[in-house]
Amino acid sequence: MPGPRLDDIDRMILAELQGNGRMTNVELARRVGISAPPCLRRVRALEEEGFIRGYHAVVDPRELSFEVQVFVSVGLKSQAEADLSAFEALCANWPLVRECHMLNGEVDFILKCVAPDLRSFQSFLTEQLTAAPNVASVKTSLVIRQAKNEPGVPFDVLEERLKKEA
Repeated sequence: MPGPRLDDIDRMILAELQGNGRMTNVELARRVGISAPPCLRRVRALEEEGFIRGYHAVVDPRELSFEVQVFVSVGLKSQAEADLSAFEALCANWPLVRECHMLNGEVDFILKCVAPDLRSFQSFLTEQLTAAPNVASVKTSLVIRQAKNEPGVPFDVLEERLKKEA
């Protein structure tokens, strides 16, 4: 629970940076109502403590001619920890796999894949994914359009929960 570890200012800093990680420290300090030096100290502490894991640009895949996005459900033959870790290591090395999540239920993993075209994705699917050790089943779902892509966490929900608990 982040409540006891973070104060109101820390959560405001996180919310502001989640919305715009490129703003200057001076602008961030102004928005959260503190001066720049303590703001920078807080940001560095949040980074060191792992609340901020990095900064990146949100790139539009279609502008770079990555026209295909697919969610792939993967079932494994064995769910022994060594086998799960081995599959995760494979995913980490496959460039088309942008996200890999282990699930509870009928499917062991869901992958988010991005490819320039169907031929590239099909090649990955047949030559790498389905040929991988321990893979028992693969089901694909081609994305038609994206209705929402909101990274991070909903800080308004966190703040509402913290108010109820206070």
